[in-house]
Amino acid sequence: MEIALAIAVVVGAGWLFVTERFPAALVAMMALTACLLLALVIPLIPWMRESHWITLNEGVSGFSSPATITVAAMFVLSAGLQYTGAIAWLGPGLAQVVGGRYLLLVVLMLTIAVISAFVNNTAAVAVLLPIVLNLCARQGTPPSRFLIPLSYAAQFGGVCTLVGTSTNLLVSSISARAGHGSFGLFEFLPLGAILAATGVAYLAIVSRWLIPDRPGRGGVQSYQVAEYVTELRLPAASPLVGRTVSESGFGRAQGARLLIVLRTGKALWPNPGMVLQAADILLVESPAAELIPLRKTWRLESEPEFRFGDETLRGQPVRLAEVVLAPSSRLVGRTLEEVDFRRQYRCLVVGLRSREPVRVERLATARLGPGDAMLLLGPNEEIDRLRGDPEFLVLDRVAEPALRRTKVPLALAIFVSVVALAAMGVVPILPAALSGCIALVATRCLSLEEACEAIDWKVIFLLAGVLPLGLVLEKSGAATLLAEGALTLSRPFGPLGALAILYLVTAILTEFMSNGATAVLLAPIALALADSLGISSRPLLMAVCFAASTSFCTPVGYQTNAMVQHPGGYRFADYLRVGLPLNLTFWVLCVWLIPRFWPF
Repeated sequence: MEIALAIAVVVGAGWLFVTERFPAALVAMMALTACLLLALVIPLIPWMRESHWITLNEGVSGFSSPATITVAAMFVLSAGLQYTGAIAWLGPGLAQVVGGRYLLLVVLMLTIAVISAFVNNTAAVAVLLPIVLNLCARQGTPPSRFLIPLSYAAQFGGVCTLVGTSTNLLVSSISARAGHGSFGLFEFLPLGAILAATGVAYLAIVSRWLIPDRPGRGGVQSYQVAEYVTELRLPAASPLVGRTVSESGFGRAQGARLLIVLRTGKALWPNPGMVLQAADILLVESPAAELIPLRKTWRLESEPEFRFGDETLRGQPVRLAEVVLAPSSRLVGRTLEEVDFRRQYRCLVVGLRSREPVRVERLATARLGPGDAMLLLGPNEEIDRLRGDPEFLVLDRVAEPALRRTKVPLALAIFVSVVALAAMGVVPILPAALSGCIALVATRCLSLEEACEAIDWKVIFLLAGVLPLGLVLEKSGAATLLAEGALTLSRPFGPLGALAILYLVTAILTEFMSNGATAVLLAPIALALADSLGISSRPLLMAVCFAASTSFCTPVGYQTNAMVQHPGGYRFADYLRVGLPLNLTFWVLCVWLIPRFWPF
């Protein structure tokens, strides 16, 4: 019964992870709550008095897990490098790379791989993405040539160290809890470096043929706003003249919005108290079917069709900007109306591109997803402020936010000290990382508020929620049962066959589920499988680590894949075409090399 319940909870959680009906963190909390409720109910059943289910204390152990706390600390350490500009200085350096597109591609991949070995992958891509887009714009190169390699190379680097990805920390924690010991900081490096070199060489060679030469979906015109936004001139006979925007109630009946008032060649940001004057040109957003009734009601004259473009608003108090919603943004899963976007960010969303078709006239009710791109119209200072907001990736060429450049040496010294102390075994990674966080705040490289905001709490709740699921699989006996099934399939091929099957199953699941959830669910099965075979658990756990953290075939398998999908103009098939051969190559290399680095 307990095995059946454990498998039911895991399958239910897995189905919700794959279908994305709810955010991953919420699914993890739902699964955790189900396990805690079952922990209360199971002892009350007469024939289940001797329960093998988790206790309440074990159920919440994910929140106190060293892996969870270390991941939170690494978010803060990454933010220290980001806020001081220690990573942003790479932009000018990349711009000076000579030798053509392919040399730049290789340098870019090697750079992001090295950074991602120590800095959170998502943060590293978030910093370099606008830099790469600007380089592409200056060189006239389609961004699609660089962005998939950027995302994949971040994953190459992440598997090289214990702190490069949360997956490695999670599996290390599970291994230590099972009495098999934790992983070293650079234990992954020999195989990780071989995979990274292979991946960089593969992308440099095949990019000419497999990566599409597509201009991307960036730029204002990609939102097809022109047919919904028009200029309307205000004649002296209009009943709007002499009235304030608030008094007039302009456009309420037609569902129209006043975006900008053009007066004597200047773009004015409308406010409720603004008095409308004759000869004003109103920039209005409206459903296409309501434009004619709107003109008749207010006796407005239609100007030639107005098309948005940066040239139109350049030098004015407002401008257009293209932003991408970060995968960790709290706006994911909510509508613009729910977050009161205009009031909170003082910008109008005049276009949205997501997995759904563009819906300009119903933007307020559009539910936002990770990687969705928005076209914003707002004051220059507000657009610039968004550049430093972790909720968004601003893709237009805005001024760089004020960075604490004088703190760069200090932030780098703190970060290097944390890595060095952990690598030499002087201090375990957890106290070393926490000490680094304290030092960053104490030296004012980061404020306490910035440190708290830097932690991606969705990831923390995801990890804390899925860790007990692995424990449930272990204690209930479900992991042993599943391992015996895998053993039956692999018995003709021995331990190497078990390794190959485990890696393949992990690689397939991580394309559709969170990499952390995949690793936590399969690590207990790897431990049980190793016990059944009478071999070391290390090679099987390493297979789970490497397979779970290298997702190349879908845009939803890894956060960085989703981040580059819109700016690169990629389709689902692009990831499959480029990523499938790479996943198969990694599978073959790992099955061959893992037993050599970690013998059975």
